[in-house]
Amino acid sequence: MNRSPAPSRLRSGPATGGRSLAFIAGISSLGGLLFGYDTGIISGALPAIAGAFDLADTGKQLITSAIIVGAILGAYSSGHLSERLGRRPAIIVAAAVFAVGAVLAAVAPEVWTLGIARLVLGFAVGLAAQAVPLYVAELAPPARRGGLVVMFQLAITVGILAAYLAGYALDESWRWMFGLGLVPAVVLLLGMLSLPESPRWLFTHQDPGAARTVLARIRPDQAAVDAELGDLAETSAASDHRGLRALRGRWMRPALIAGIGLAIASQITGINAIIYYAPTILGDAGFGRSAAMLTTVGVGIVNFLMVAIGVRLVDAIGRRRLLLVLLPGAVLSLIAVAAVLMLEPAPQGAARWVVIAGILGYIACNGGSLSVVVWLAGPEMYPLKVRSVAVAVSTFAVWFFDLLVSLTTLSLTSALGTTGTFWLFAGVNALAFLFVFRFVPETRGRSLEDIESALRAGTFTAMR
Repeated sequence: MNRSPAPSRLRSGPATGGRSLAFIAGISSLGGLLFGYDTGIISGALPAIAGAFDLADTGKQLITSAIIVGAILGAYSSGHLSERLGRRPAIIVAAAVFAVGAVLAAVAPEVWTLGIARLVLGFAVGLAAQAVPLYVAELAPPARRGGLVVMFQLAITVGILAAYLAGYALDESWRWMFGLGLVPAVVLLLGMLSLPESPRWLFTHQDPGAARTVLARIRPDQAAVDAELGDLAETSAASDHRGLRALRGRWMRPALIAGIGLAIASQITGINAIIYYAPTILGDAGFGRSAAMLTTVGVGIVNFLMVAIGVRLVDAIGRRRLLLVLLPGAVLSLIAVAAVLMLEPAPQGAARWVVIAGILGYIACNGGSLSVVVWLAGPEMYPLKVRSVAVAVSTFAVWFFDLLVSLTTLSLTSALGTTGTFWLFAGVNALAFLFVFRFVPETRGRSLEDIESALRAGTFTAMR
């Protein structure tokens, strides 16, 4: 273990005093709000951008997907940055990049500059998506970890909803839509300057004293601090391997299968296809622009409400059970939409309401399960010494498959039709349910060190 001299303790960050864990999670989760806003704003801005720059479907998909390419680059870099600099500095870097990207997008004189701005914003999104859940998970106690980490996903839904409302209110003013992202970026940057570093990063990169100082401010008593430090010392001594090399161990495979599998499922089950292209898909199904945009706002509201409920349920009933209860509802909702569109390609009257209810039901069940768990799973399941790089791999998987979805959704809809696309997503959601049933264990109420011990003992998948 690398032990620095006593003065290095100052690098743990300013004192938090009476600040609660909820406050720490709330400030850092502004990275999630920016994530949601900058990915969701394209839904309302895209029609105006297409008109301003005369874009066809290919151009629209490239502008939409530029943020995801940037997110892949951010995810690729995030493991190194959060491991070398620390979790907190990585979030500060992300906030600064968010601010630069928002300004650049707002003043873009032509489409290539806008594409570069979206790429910059994506880098910040990819970095925040890895660093924020990792940071909060390493600060939170087992009993509250799920809800505190899921605040990141809740903030994403707030950002998406804010993007939809901005798109509806500002209509054709797409530059203002992008520029508004500067405000939360500045708040995140300033807020993170007052928060502490992760005690687990401090334990492995500086010394136990620095970790103890932070834990003493966020744990209820000295006994809890001593117990946590004892667990940290035991798991930290179990392996000296770091980085991608350590991920090749056979004992790591169950966690990688579960974590990366959930990352992939969170994208290919279709939720971001709806978030990115809802107005376009609904327009193809015969909805007018106003009705399509209002339905899209409804998507954002339902997504937010279900994740807000998930913040409570993820610790109350568990991660695995939440997935197994809600994913069948997502399948049935998509089947209802596909069946109506198959019978009535341009639905009217009651059929139109069934389509709207089905889309909102799907968002409720998928957003309240996979979207809640995906950013929590990696930071919980992966061992301490490889956690940052393993979470980066999962985050990379999220964005790689998100890129595939965003690049192919409009083309897929053209090839299969709107009806066929919904049938396809229904089948994929059913496969996601089977995957969770077979490979994803229950981690509710277990410390990060207990989960790592189960992984090393070969009992990881037996946790129920």
